[in-house]
Amino acid sequence: MAQTTKRVLVVDDSAFMRRLVAELVEQRADFSVIGTACDGVEALEKIRALAPDIVTLDIAMPQMDGLAALERIMDEMPRPVIVVSAAGSADLNASAVRAFELGAVDFVRKPSGPVSIDLVEVRDQLFRALDTASAVRFGTDLKGVSVNTQPRRVTARALPKVARRVIVIAASTGGPRALSEVVSRFPPDFEAAVLIVQHMPPEFIPTLADRLGQVGTLPVSVATHGEAVLGGHVYLAPGDGQLLIRGGRGIATIEIVPGDPLCGLRPSADPLFETAARVFGRNVIGVVLSGMGRDGSEGLRSVRGAGGAAIVQDRASSIIYGMPAAALATAGADAVVSARRVVGAITALLAHDRRVA
Repeated sequence: MAQTTKRVLVVDDSAFMRRLVAELVEQRADFSVIGTACDGVEALEKIRALAPDIVTLDIAMPQMDGLAALERIMDEMPRPVIVVSAAGSADLNASAVRAFELGAVDFVRKPSGPVSIDLVEVRDQLFRALDTASAVRFGTDLKGVSVNTQPRRVTARALPKVARRVIVIAASTGGPRALSEVVSRFPPDFEAAVLIVQHMPPEFIPTLADRLGQVGTLPVSVATHGEAVLGGHVYLAPGDGQLLIRGGRGIATIEIVPGDPLCGLRPSADPLFETAARVFGRNVIGVVLSGMGRDGSEGLRSVRGAGGAAIVQDRASSIIYGMPAAALATAGADAVVSARRVVGAITALLAHDRRVA
């Protein structure tokens, strides 16, 4: 069967950049550029008229910027969006994380600013992003991100205690969107520790931690080597090493191990899940969210083998169902739910200390 050519709309306020992006896309025989747009307003018009399979989208644009356009796209006519923009400053990194949260499938950095004549330097990254976008099969439960977009009022909390139970979470493409749904729903008195591996460029991890801390009531930080695993705290794996748990219940600590990526991933969720299972046994709940590939599958099997429980995001709310599907096939699950129902499933497991049907 002949391969179907994916139709791409290129959106950028610079005519020069629109031409460069289009030329790079056209170097791939399996993609064709069917149109361009100079801002978010025109992008929405072109999407309605041309129905592209994939959109490349700049962030900084007049009239309607890329984030506003992305929110409208995902709410009204969901499709894979690749952000092609000049991130670098704290503000732009925050915009990139917000784009992931809204549902962008990948981010390609312009190498030398908003108008990058050297865009060819990131050609391979753009090609990988196009391949990722081609694999996206949007479910039916993706319209609208229901998390609070304003910082929440922080209430007084008891002094943190050493964690007796842990929640370990794996996420990749589509993960920031799902994580916002999950983290925003943890109650302020949640007693388990939450450790997250999100596949993302390392420079975006601190910004993602800040963002998750804003949408939820629990403190969120990038995990550091040697710190204690405390209940009621969310830890995000840094991008430069593997996140592990060492010690035993009551004295568990975080270990960050540098080195080569595992199966191409650093951090990888499998080592976190496996060490959590060894340290906490049946007091672990493993969660696998949206993403491409198999990361988390073997780790989730270790969690269940140690007597812990497993939750997998459902197809309808996943931007990419690869990781959840692989985890379900490899390890099975005690609950298969939408991202917004993950915390409810976790709470039921912790309260009843039994499997959720």
